[in-house]
Amino acid sequence: MAVIALAGCTGAPGVTTTALALLLSWPLEPGRKMILAECDPDGGAVLHGLLQGTLGERYGLRNLSVAARTGEFGNAFWRQLIDLNDGGGQRESPRDRLLLPGITDPAQAASLGSVWKGLAAMFRGIEADYGHDVLIDLGRSGAFGPSGVLADQADSVLVVVRNTLRCLKAAQAGVTALEDRVGDVGLLVIDEGPYPAGEIQRVLNVPVVATLPYAPADARVLSDGAEQPRRFTKSPLMKAARTGSALSVQRAAVRRSRLDRRRAFAGGEVNRGR
Repeated sequence: MAVIALAGCTGAPGVTTTALALLLSWPLEPGRKMILAECDPDGGAVLHGLLQGTLGERYGLRNLSVAARTGEFGNAFWRQLIDLNDGGGQRESPRDRLLLPGITDPAQAASLGSVWKGLAAMFRGIEADYGHDVLIDLGRSGAFGPSGVLADQADSVLVVVRNTLRCLKAAQAGVTALEDRVGDVGLLVIDEGPYPAGEIQRVLNVPVVATLPYAPADARVLSDGAEQPRRFTKSPLMKAARTGSALSVQRAAVRRSRLDRRRAFAGGEVNRGR
């Protein structure tokens, strides 16, 4: 059980596409759910990308701002989730891979000041009370500013980068700032460029958790709702996403255990000081 935040950098490294690949390949035990929350203050992409506008704008993050002011946040949150397992009504869906769509206009972010902290608490409660996993898509800038509380409260923060010079250079300052602020930042690398994991780790000074292949045709299925090719679920992209999902869960569990021990130690120190 984990709350994992995905962040990016300048240049659209593919955070949302990576998040969707992880969501659809996440290892789930019976009874558990995986929730992907689009919390990019610059605007979400799934409603008009993967879902091709078929649901309009009836669902999403923007609908939670009123609920946050009226004390109905919890119930409103569950009503905004979309089932990405729905096979067009041809079979009963287990509703175990769910999406909270993001805002569709960056101007809407101004009304979400009271939502970010509510979401952070909601995600922690979902993980603790239900044992579900939560993946947070923070986009290129959401790990900073008011929405940065979602990164602060996550079990693990992973930055999506392409291994090109342009993207790695753009990511450097943000990765350093996140590492200083939340600690234990990891990288998910899109293998588009020439730089190997070891060199990326040396330059950015944080570990590479997993590498996903640069596969534009398969990525367009997730980013733009392109027609799904045969054996898409067994494509190199989705196979790598399954591996990345498992490694991300392990990393979050290790960090959670370390933080729990630290909190327990700090609590003991306080009690002895009384």
